[in-house]
Amino acid sequence: MSSIPAVLFATAKKNPSNGALYSKIDGRWTPTTWEAYAGLVVDVGRALIGLGLGEGQTLCILANNRLEWVVADVGAMAVGAVPAGIYQTCSPEEIGYILGHSEAPLVLVEDAGQLAKIKEVWADLPHLKHAITMMGADADADPRVLSWEAFLAKGEGVDAAAVHSIVDKIDPDAPATFIYTSGTTGPPKAVSLSNRNLTWTAEAAVEMVQMGADDCGISYLPLSHIAEQMFTVHAPVTAGSSVYFAESAEALPENLKEVQPTIFFGVPRVWEKIHAKLAVRLGEASGAKAHLVAWARKVGAAVCDKRNQGKALGPSLSIQYRLADKLIFGKLKPMLGMGRARICVTGAAPISSEVLSFFAGLDLPILEVYGQSEDTGPTSFNLPGATRLGTVGRPVPGVEVKIAEDGEIIVRGPNVFLGYHKNPEATAETLIDGWLHSGDLGAFDPEGYLKITGRKKDIIITSGGKNITPANIESALKDLELVSQAVLIGDARKFISALVTLDADAAARFADANSLPAEGIHEAPALIAELQSGIEARVNSKFARVEHIRKFTVLPREFTQEDGELTPTLKIKRRVVNTNWGETIEAMYQA
Repeated sequence: MSSIPAVLFATAKKNPSNGALYSKIDGRWTPTTWEAYAGLVVDVGRALIGLGLGEGQTLCILANNRLEWVVADVGAMAVGAVPAGIYQTCSPEEIGYILGHSEAPLVLVEDAGQLAKIKEVWADLPHLKHAITMMGADADADPRVLSWEAFLAKGEGVDAAAVHSIVDKIDPDAPATFIYTSGTTGPPKAVSLSNRNLTWTAEAAVEMVQMGADDCGISYLPLSHIAEQMFTVHAPVTAGSSVYFAESAEALPENLKEVQPTIFFGVPRVWEKIHAKLAVRLGEASGAKAHLVAWARKVGAAVCDKRNQGKALGPSLSIQYRLADKLIFGKLKPMLGMGRARICVTGAAPISSEVLSFFAGLDLPILEVYGQSEDTGPTSFNLPGATRLGTVGRPVPGVEVKIAEDGEIIVRGPNVFLGYHKNPEATAETLIDGWLHSGDLGAFDPEGYLKITGRKKDIIITSGGKNITPANIESALKDLELVSQAVLIGDARKFISALVTLDADAAARFADANSLPAEGIHEAPALIAELQSGIEARVNSKFARVEHIRKFTVLPREFTQEDGELTPTLKIKRRVVNTNWGETIEAMYQA
């Protein structure tokens, strides 16, 4: 079909009474059926027409994941407008930049707190006519601000047929949405994705994981990111599967236990946190229970290895697996909210093989996907029956992937974007003869699995002229129990050093075990010695001598979004880290 709204209307006609979107209301998961979902999209479309939002104009959305976010997103596409999400953690200045760049006449906000950010910069936004607040937001006397109810009332004079007429005529190659990048290297760019980009990629994703109406997921990562949009909006609309909106990041663990999703996507930081806590709990087992856990993990790893290769388990391993599932896996997975999980996915940043192997041993294989906003999410994907740990899988069927002469991964296919909105220079640098130049470095193994080896812009060139890609070294550092985050330093320096932050729980356990005060633990000589030992044994030993970490500093806090060091998708902003910790870095090289 030509657009996501057209796909939605077809799904609603096919399964009108099935639950599509679930919200927690008064302690109960309350469904919005496919018929109601489609009806709300039409109502939003009518209201947007009533407010004069025309073809190609932008509706910005600034909110946490919830029903109104999704129906506004699809409703804008239904009238030929272009929705653009804004990360809810953005500052007023960052919000003002996106509203100004997109020339949005309308912005949808969650509550009074987000509205206050808009008001700070509204005077500098001549194109912005109205802000719309979501259900439950406090009333606002400003005539430019519309409540959700007042917004929908603007469509009362518009016939629903007008929306359907526009949907029927949508150009598949017209812009459907803007994905504003999270800006690791400067102001965000607006990735322009077409209707065809969205529908083709959603169909490919559904086909790859055999997603259907019996599947369900949980929406919790920022919807401004293409990956979450694919898992919350486009793929579920295509498959007819249901989505539950997490109440908050803090409530996610409990929500997972309640929902028990069949499909779950997490960025590496999410899986790393689960791994850190679970590894400690399993490590506390003793005696016969410890032996049982170790045996089950060995069985789980063997089963995962067979399944990754698409091979049968065999009689002996099948019997062991059924027993391990009854004694360990079948009890552990529901405790994590993964009792029904059949597809677990990670992406958006590198993840270590150690974390993937850990979950594989617990009968929770995590499939690594690689891609970027510029190709609508996926370039390659490890699939059930065709997975190789340490790689990001084979190219998505129908997508061409090559390695350029300089090692850069380049991509061509129906998922590759139209270009950067209002930025022809960046478009020309990134999109060359139809090939998306990803900026990532990689290589294929003999069986066609893609391995990411680094990022072109992240390459460290030492003063001795040695080129070093930091991603794998940083990943090895994060495999140390005490380390939560790591950033390699060494550009134009004589040797490689590192800034590391501590995992709070692991640091507390270390302090307790060594009778040390928790305050100032990052400077404790015993902890520094423990890290030094781990770096020598488990990090430096894996890499060439020029890549060895000669010095490191443990920081007193983790990197944060508030300090500008992380993007909303939890990627490190190296430039900001280097600025914020400049004196600390210099101290490592003064000697």
